[in-house]
Amino acid sequence: MNIVFLDRDTLPARPLVFNFPHTLREYPATTPEELNQRLAGAQIAITNKVSIRAEHLAANPQLKLIAVAATGFDHIDVAAAKAAGVTVCNVRNYSSESVAQHAFMMLLALIRHLPACMRDIAAGAWQQSPQFVHFNTPMHDLGGKTLAIFGRGNIGRTLAGYAQAFGMHILWGEHKNAAAVREGYTPFQTALQQADVVSLHCPMTPDTRHMIGEAELRLMKPGAILLNTGRGGLADEQAVFQALQQGRLGGAGFDVLSQEPPRQGNPLLAPLPNLIVTPHIAWTSQEALLNMTEILEANINAFAAGQPQNAL
Repeated sequence: MNIVFLDRDTLPARPLVFNFPHTLREYPATTPEELNQRLAGAQIAITNKVSIRAEHLAANPQLKLIAVAATGFDHIDVAAAKAAGVTVCNVRNYSSESVAQHAFMMLLALIRHLPACMRDIAAGAWQQSPQFVHFNTPMHDLGGKTLAIFGRGNIGRTLAGYAQAFGMHILWGEHKNAAAVREGYTPFQTALQQADVVSLHCPMTPDTRHMIGEAELRLMKPGAILLNTGRGGLADEQAVFQALQQGRLGGAGFDVLSQEPPRQGNPLLAPLPNLIVTPHIAWTSQEALLNMTEILEANINAFAAGQPQNAL
């Protein structure tokens, strides 16, 4: 089988190994203009973020498998793939600890005001203090605080375990505008109102886009912290920026933005002392990258053996 990896640089791990006869072409990245040419002749396409739509499937009837080197698959036209008889599989549960630890890192840094402390030291504020301590923004402990998690998958559950070890109370937030509240869940607005910290771990869908906007931010406690390591666009970034600037939101930690990379700018790139933005790296621990590689290989090997796994 002919295999093409359309954006190999998104998976900086060891070489891929497959247990069936194959040829493998790898490209660091692929633009929309290059896509059809690079898909030509391939039965298997590997993509992390390169979008494959109905027109690409129509132009490449030889394609049999789209192996997504990620969990999210909103860049793949799954319905068109099914109609064309193309299997789509993704990589699941490979980075739960990596992403949850990243979210918890941002939570600790924000509740202890680490960015503000670093800013003050760089500005010489501690060096000029008349006493041994430089009191800055009041810090808080995690014990007794309430963490509302939206998204009860492996990442959300792993984060909940970390938070509970520090004495936090966990709320599982129900879907926005849900017709009924599931057992063990808290209504959407109630979860926002009660939370000291809100963490987003949802997929991007029409229902979750901007699930946190200006109205939702006003429901949250003054000084609450918002974390997004899920998908860019789950929160209205302009509304988050304004809430931070106005002091209504105590802090925000984002690893994902609505456009990546943010070449056209983004309000959350502003150097605010209560804001942490990282460049979509929560999933990239060395352990997670190895997990990703092994599951991706297993998905493709299983398909070649006539036993597809992790199919969408």
